[in-house]
Amino acid sequence: MNKLYHFLFTLLIILNYSPKSSAQPFIRVTGNHFMYQGTPYYFTGVNMWYAAYLGAIPEGRERLIRELDTLKAMGITNIRIAGGTEKSDLNRSISRAIQTEPGVYDEGLLEGLDFALAEMGKRGMHAVIFLTNFWPWSGGMAQYVSWVTGTKIPDPNVGTDWREWQKFMDYSASFYTNEKANELFRNHIHFMINRVNTLTGVCYKDDPVIMAWELSNEPRPCPDVPVREVNIPAFIRWAHETAAYIHSLDTNHLVTTGTEGKVGCFHKEEIFIQLHDSKYIDYANLHLWPRNWQWFNCRDIDGTLQQSIERANEYVNLHTDMALKLGKPITLEEFGLERDSCKAMPGSRVTARDAFLSAMFDKAYTNAIEGGSLAGTNVWAWGGYGKPHRIDEVIDNAGAYIGDPLEEMQGLNSVYASDTTTIQIMKKHAAEMKSLCRAPEVLHK
Repeated sequence: MNKLYHFLFTLLIILNYSPKSSAQPFIRVTGNHFMYQGTPYYFTGVNMWYAAYLGAIPEGRERLIRELDTLKAMGITNIRIAGGTEKSDLNRSISRAIQTEPGVYDEGLLEGLDFALAEMGKRGMHAVIFLTNFWPWSGGMAQYVSWVTGTKIPDPNVGTDWREWQKFMDYSASFYTNEKANELFRNHIHFMINRVNTLTGVCYKDDPVIMAWELSNEPRPCPDVPVREVNIPAFIRWAHETAAYIHSLDTNHLVTTGTEGKVGCFHKEEIFIQLHDSKYIDYANLHLWPRNWQWFNCRDIDGTLQQSIERANEYVNLHTDMALKLGKPITLEEFGLERDSCKAMPGSRVTARDAFLSAMFDKAYTNAIEGGSLAGTNVWAWGGYGKPHRIDEVIDNAGAYIGDPLEEMQGLNSVYASDTTTIQIMKKHAAEMKSLCRAPEVLHK
């Protein structure tokens, strides 16, 4: 069966292959696969949402260059970064934001993003840029709602009542039906797509370094326990219409949703399918969080690690099957695990994480060589040469950015440059995925 699939896939690529397509600088989709310059594009990537923030600090640029050089040596070719953060007064929300108020921008952060993209381009890397956030740590959808309504955002990081999170999520989800808030968001999309990089002179919509625009980081239609009536059609309509708007401005880049998958779709497969069933959404995503989903306990590794891996494999299988039904690629764009004994500092043990990442990498590679739809992975998150600091010390401190949102323990899911065993696992996977990026005439021989 695999040989038949590979023959048909190779034939499909050859039929779509031409000298013109081989010179095409942008990543495209053919069926349930990515294509880049005439060959399949499989990638190993990381999340480094703070890339623009490092690029906005003089000493941060030095660190960013060092991080990118390290990632390049590991074989990392794809980085998921923030291209939309909104100034908020919420506790544990970043105090510096790309958009300080509607239509007003922090030029330093924009130039930081320019720098990050320019340096990634030098290294043959590609960026996935998310344009806002469902969660409070970067302002996000809730801040857009607050800007237009003048109402106070329920702060989930005050107190310990879990119901405050439900209230926040309900408030954030009201974004989908707030036309004025979406008008501000579309203004931001227009601004970003038409920005000209101050270092390269290339307009973002024409920049081949960018692989895709992502509607949001982890958009959800509602809380798991809704506070008010759930408006699923509005959520799906918002995604489709926003994706169509992006494509109307930019015909070069892919568009995706940024969803967690079934967990982020009210735990319903049909919502995930409907969410991605649009010609304007080019590929799907899934995220994996064994701790957040109460599968894994870092103080009971022996009792919870293996079941976490098994459940993660089932979750991946579910989503790759749905992607095949949709006829689109899918990426595992967020996944991570804590260090042993729930520690966060560099040098602490990572045996559980290494086992989890190895299992997920093996799953991704096996799916790819068997003709599946899973085409790339982005570990959350690259901490590199940073180290944990107090939350109030992060902004404008080049050594403090490590990938964990400020609402989480700093270092919780960070992969440091000193994590040699983890890096070797990532390098091995990167080499395996790269081996699949072959010319059509030799593909899968």
